[in-house]
Order: sequence, then C-alpha cells, then structure tokens
Amino acid sequence: MRIPPLARATRLAAAAIPALAALLSAARPAAAQQHATDPLAAYMGHGVSHELATWRAGTVRDVRYDLALDVTSPDSAIGTVTVRFTRSGGDDAILDFRGRRLRAMTVNGTAATPDFNGNHIRIPARMLRAGQNAVALSFVSEIAPTGASIIRVHDPVDRSDYLYTLLVPADANQLFPCFDQPDLKARVTFALTFPIAWTALANGSVAHSDTTGDRVTNHFTETKPLPTYLIAFAAGPWSRFTSTVHGRTVHVYIRHSRAHEADPDSMLALQQRALDWMERYFARPYPFEKFDMLLAPAFPFGGMEHPGVVMYNEDSFIFRERPTLSRRLGRFSTILHETAHQWFGDLVTMRWFDDLWLKEGFATYMAAKALNDLEPNSEAWKTFYQSNKPSAYGVDQTMGTTPLWQAMGNLDQAKSAYGAIVYNKAPSVLKQLNYLVGEPAFQLGLRNFLAAHAYANATWQDLLGAVGSAWTTTSPADAKQAAGASGNPLDAFGRNFMLRPGMPIVETRVSVRDGRIASLELVQHPAQPALSGAAAWPMRTQVLLAYGAAPAVKIPVALTGLVTDVPAARGQPAPRFVFPNADDQGYFLSLLDTASVTALEHGALRDVHDGLLRAMLWGALWDQVRDTRLDPVRYANLVLAELPYEHDEQIVPVLLGRLGRDIDAYLSPARAASIRAGAERTLWQLANDTSRAYGVRRAALTSFTGLAASPEGVAHLKSLLTADSAAGEPVRDPTRWSVVDRLLVLGDPGASAALATQAARDTTPDGRRRAFIAGAARGDSATKAEYFRRWFADKSLNEDWASGSLGAFNAIEHEQLTLPYLRPALDSLPYIQANRRIFFLGSWLGAFMNGQTTPAAVAVVHQYLDDHPNLPTDLRQKVLQYADELERTVRIRARWR
Repeated sequence: MRIPPLARATRLAAAAIPALAALLSAARPAAAQQHATDPLAAYMGHGVSHELATWRAGTVRDVRYDLALDVTSPDSAIGTVTVRFTRSGGDDAILDFRGRRLRAMTVNGTAATPDFNGNHIRIPARMLRAGQNAVALSFVSEIAPTGASIIRVHDPVDRSDYLYTLLVPADANQLFPCFDQPDLKARVTFALTFPIAWTALANGSVAHSDTTGDRVTNHFTETKPLPTYLIAFAAGPWSRFTSTVHGRTVHVYIRHSRAHEADPDSMLALQQRALDWMERYFARPYPFEKFDMLLAPAFPFGGMEHPGVVMYNEDSFIFRERPTLSRRLGRFSTILHETAHQWFGDLVTMRWFDDLWLKEGFATYMAAKALNDLEPNSEAWKTFYQSNKPSAYGVDQTMGTTPLWQAMGNLDQAKSAYGAIVYNKAPSVLKQLNYLVGEPAFQLGLRNFLAAHAYANATWQDLLGAVGSAWTTTSPADAKQAAGASGNPLDAFGRNFMLRPGMPIVETRVSVRDGRIASLELVQHPAQPALSGAAAWPMRTQVLLAYGAAPAVKIPVALTGLVTDVPAARGQPAPRFVFPNADDQGYFLSLLDTASVTALEHGALRDVHDGLLRAMLWGALWDQVRDTRLDPVRYANLVLAELPYEHDEQIVPVLLGRLGRDIDAYLSPARAASIRAGAERTLWQLANDTSRAYGVRRAALTSFTGLAASPEGVAHLKSLLTADSAAGEPVRDPTRWSVVDRLLVLGDPGASAALATQAARDTTPDGRRRAFIAGAARGDSATKAEYFRRWFADKSLNEDWASGSLGAFNAIEHEQLTLPYLRPALDSLPYIQANRRIFFLGSWLGAFMNGQTTPAAVAVVHQYLDDHPNLPTDLRQKVLQYADELERTVRIRARWR
C-alpha cells in the first residue's frame, strides 16, 4: 500500500527520534524539595533561582577562586578549586555544580562528605566560620564538541585539538563549583595544565610556567573582580600575532591551519582603534590587565567579551572570498561591540540577568557611535538602522514580546532572554534616550554610572538615575519639563521603555487644501494592546516633509498622546511624501499614508540621496507588505524596477533579502512564477554589470543563487561551478557551496555529484562544515529523518554545524517533507533550552517556522500551545515570537489570493 506523503513523513519523523521522549524527560528539572523545617532545601533545585541568588548575595561577599585544571585528557578536565569567601549569618552555604563528578571536599581544612545532588553542594553551617572561609573541592568536568563548558574542536588539517570555554549565561557551574550568579563577582587565580605543544591563554597573563615531561602548567595572574560567566581560557597550537600601539600590546590567536587565510594586521589595527575610542569616550582607561583576541573555531556566537581573552567567531573574521563593505563593517562592529563590553558588562555588570539588555544593548549602541566617529564615510547610522530596527520591530509587534527588563525566576531561563529585544530593541531605545537628553548629558551620565559601579553591579534604575541627574545638570529647563512636578526626569521613560512590553505603530494622517498642508497628525497605537495597554509612548521624533526640487523640511515633534497634531506643518507646501521618523531617532514602526506610498512607487525613492532615509523608506514599504497593505507583487516589481537606480552597497543586500522572502513565502507558487523568472534575469544581469560596485554585484549573485529555479537559471548556477570569475571576482569555494546547496534543494539530477566534487575540492575545516550543511538540503525523507536524529543523538556533532544545517533542512521548497517535523521540533524545546547555547533556541524555531507557509503549519503551532497550557512563560513567548512570521505569511497569501 502506498503511504500518502504527509503520513509517510510523519512516521519517519517519529522514527528519527526514538530517544527524544527520554531526552525531554531528562531535560525537565525535578521540582525542588520543600521542607517546612528546612527553608534552604528549596534552593537546592535545578538551576540558580532568584531567591537563592538574593539570599546568597546577602550572606556571601569577598569571593576568590583558586582554580586549577588539567586538560590533557581528550574528554575530561580534572580540577581543583578553593573557594574563599566571607560569610555573614549562621546558615549553611550553597555552591553550584553540574560537572561530571565531585571527588572530594574539605571545609576550612577539615575533610567533609559533600551533600551534593547534581545541581548544588550544601556546606553545613557547623563547618563554617563567621567571617572568612575556605572550601577546597576536587572534581571532573566534561570536554566535548558540544553541550559542555569546555568545547573541543578537532582540526583534521593539522590533526590537533583546540579547546575553549563558554560559560555564559550560567554554565560556569558546569565547569567548577562556584557561586554562579553575576552579582557575586570574584577574583580568580588560575592554573592550567596542557600538552607541551600547545599555547594557553586566560583572563590573566602568564605569571610563570612549569614543565613536567610532555605537560606544561601555566599559572595566571589574579584577575580583577569578574562574574563567573566571564571566566575563560583557551588552549591549543595557536598561531600568535602581535601589535603594540602607544604602549598597549594586543595579541590575536588563530588556529594554526587557518592562520594563512587570516589578515591579523587588519584585525589588530581595528582592535587598537576600538580600545582607544572607548577610553576617550568613557574617560576611563581599559579596566583590565591585558587584551588578547582569539578566533575561536566553530564558535556559536559572533563574539564573547571575556576580559583578557575576547573570543570572536573564526568564520566571521576570516574572509575566504573578497569581503563586501557590509562584511567589513560587520567585522569592525563586532570588535567595537565586544570592546564596549569591557566597560558595559565587564567593569559594570548587571545584577541579575533580568537586566541583560543593560550590557548587550549598550554594547551595540556604543559600537554604532564609535563606528560613526571612526569611519565617518561608513554611514554608520544607516548600518545601525538596518541591523537593528527591522529585527526589533519584527519581535516587538508579536504576542510573544517582552519588556527590556525581563523578570527571571531562575538562570535556567536566561537563554530565552537572548534575542531581538535585548540586542536590537535595547540599542534603539538608547538612541531615543540619547536624543531625548542630548549628547552632553548622555555622555556625562554614562561616565558617572561607570564611576559609581566600577567592578560591581548595577540595574537599569541606576543607569537612568545617572543619566537623569546629568540631564538635570546640563539642561535644567528640559529636565524640569520632562519630570513634571517631581521625581527623576526619566521615570516616565523607564516605565514605558524598560517595564512596558510592546511598541507603538505610528501612521501619518495628512490633509491638503489648495496645494498646502491643512493638517498633519501622527496617530499612534500599540501593536499589541492586550499586552501593553492602550496608552501612548511619549517620545521625541522628527517629521520629514519631502519635496522634489526643494529641500526637505524636518519638524521636531514630541509625541505625547495617541494623536499628535503637528502645527508647524500647517501652511507648508503639499509634500511629495511624509515620513514621521527622520534620522531614526524614535522607536516606532512607521506606516505611510497612501499618497506617500504612491509617490515612492513612482520615482520618489530614486531622488532620495540620503542613505539612511532611503533605507528607512524601503523598510517602511516592506512593513506595508507585512501589514497586508501592499501587494507583495507590487513590492517585488518595485524592487526590480528600482535596482538600476540603487547603488548603495548596504541597502541592496537587504532589499534582495526581502525580495527573496517575498517571492519564496509571501507569494503563492502560481503568483511567484512570473516574478521569479524576471528576478532571475535581473539579478544575473546585475551580477555581471561591470559598472556596479562589487558589493552590489555580490549581493545580486547571492540572491540569484537563492532564487534560481528555471532551466535557464539552473544552467547559470551550474556554470558557476567551473567559472573562473563571478561578480567581478574569482569564484571561490563559498560561492560553489552555495550553488551546491541550491542544486540539492531543487533536486537537480547532478546535485549529488556536484556535492561529492565540491567536498573533495574543499577539504578545509570550513569545507567539511559546509558539506554537512549541504547534505541537509537533499529533498528526500531519509535525509530529513537522519539529520533530525543526529541533532539529538550525535554527541560528536558540533553545535555550529547543527545550527548551520537548520536552514537547508527547512528549505521552503521542502515544506511538505518538513511539516511533520514541526511538532517534534516544538516538543523538543525544553531539551533545546537545557542543552544548547543561548542563540540556538531562536535559530531552531526560526528555521522550522520560516520554512512553512500554510494554515496547516499554523494549526500545528496552535495545537502545541493548546496541548501545553503550563509551558514555561519564556518558552511560550519564544514560540509566539517566531509563530508571528508564519501567521503573517498565511495572512498575506490569503489577502492577495
């Protein structure tokens, strides 16, 4: 009997994960045992609860860790740690530990049998002293390609292993027993034993080394006070490069087999410039002993800000083909972001992860300010807009959005906090704050904030208090007006932007009489009133009136209510179009009036020479599509019509990315067919247009590779596998891999042979990763089942490989094959949250939901939520965030059927 495709795929999905139920069961923490006579028993549950952290912060201080690790074994680290701390009160003490094994413990010199439950170690009060204590423990922790606090990457080229730690947000206790909470900062003295052929680095510099046989032990200097998640080391046969500028020495470490591909001189120069700028802006020298950069292989983040050993993503920093302007600026922005963290996050740390935005939002915003100063021709605020606002608006419009300050009962939930609200909304809100108070008050407030909380912890109230006080000092009239009768001048700002979920949508309402503006109103409403309430968000913006030959007019406006009249616009000549957020100072989504949309469709866009404004206008038009106000066919035709006039190397890639989503998802296959054919021809011509900048040609080639489906398009794709050049540059392996991916998605008869040829050609570490990713693009049931199984069952599979393959697995062309995996993917969320790194959960949900376009997929998501009424709030919010795009896709297709 022939099984219908959907039913057959459903059976394969179930067969692919026979152990998933057991994994999920293991991922669910047992409830903390409650004893009325033992109030501390509740603290011994899974994770680090806010109650435990609060209690500990009140009874423990002056923490020091004397940590030693031997990493000469391939799969385990043998360690000892002496935890020194000052204790007040008469209760027991509780340490956190989730490593492989606890071997022994002494308390103040007396041997003790550990009271250890796999999450925490309880030390009885009778063995502790009032005042200073020392608890010595020996332990064993995991070294593994994924899921461990020490990541091991095996390099098949130089046949060596490379190790590095990754402890954020709360995995330090997976490495060693500690007080794993951000407000118990500690000084750390560290010793690391490793093979003699390796080099090792850590937060401190090497004080001295001992050699015994084929092993070396580095003893590192004691650190400044650090939160546990910033403790770090790396070891392996790294190649080292050095730069000394104005007496400051910076090293960059790169794995030996890839050092020849890198440009360390450029990276070191950018890093030195970043440090110089931050020191000047904050009027405070770099706050730690030394600064090393490490290009970490298979690194799951863009970067990580450990003081003294800042880790960057190797693949983002080593260019295997000529980098576009966007990639070069992206690398510098990442360096600036991690450098800003040395002050925001490292010097001053949030008290609890509910204020995660306080470090991440600031690092992103300060990176943009620095880039604007250091590279004035980069149009940094255009880059900032494109990198942040669409992502922030995309999440903040959903029913799953959260405030910037996110209540967090346990650090187990911290992974869910990482995402667009923290990384994209937060810096956008800071830009509004900067505009509101002015640059002098903003800078003075930050300097005062850092001075008041150096090497300690702070909250968002501390920050707004410092900036508000500086504002009162520098602009008393403005501050008094903003404050009203009493209180900090930024109290209302805090209520609306720190504590309130959601965001406003602003529409322009224009009335024209006799060729002049009779009235102009900005109408504000919440994107999700059920979450945020119906009140307006007070903020400042600028309304732009655009004209043809005459200069544009910008009018400052204070948004104070749901409808804001703009009296300064009355009597002005009727504009060509109106835009309510000139210079991107406000935080709101702009929906344009009909006349403005029509003008932009009929040539007004190409007459806008300000790159930031043009990027924002394109963004507003895309929002019209996503709000079902603009037919996606009209949008696609507009993009294709305007491409001959659009020369911006940063705008074109974003436009073409939206064009791809428009054609692949928002248009039904029948409506997309003719648009796709025209897009293929336009993009191929643009990629081969020698008059265009490389970044534009490269973006066109990338977009063509993702869209091509016609016989002519496939023929062009295949020609790239043997071509000498494309987009004006030699064809290199990353381009060939993209072609192979597309051929596999399309099920081309020659795709498997092309994969085998390319895998044999590119045997580099990146090539091996790309081969694994490409395999997920095969459009057959057996492949999908095998990849889904391996994501859970293969402990040797690096997380970077797994996350990289999610998009290929979920190609929209395969949505019938992958729909049966949507429910198992949702069912696995507790396991994913417990066992994967901070960004994996979002990548997982985004890939599985963005690969679907049908009401059947929406029904699967809703049924999952209905079946789990007690799903933890943070996971429910994540599902709702990513379901929004799927639901929009279905609405858009239905609206323009």
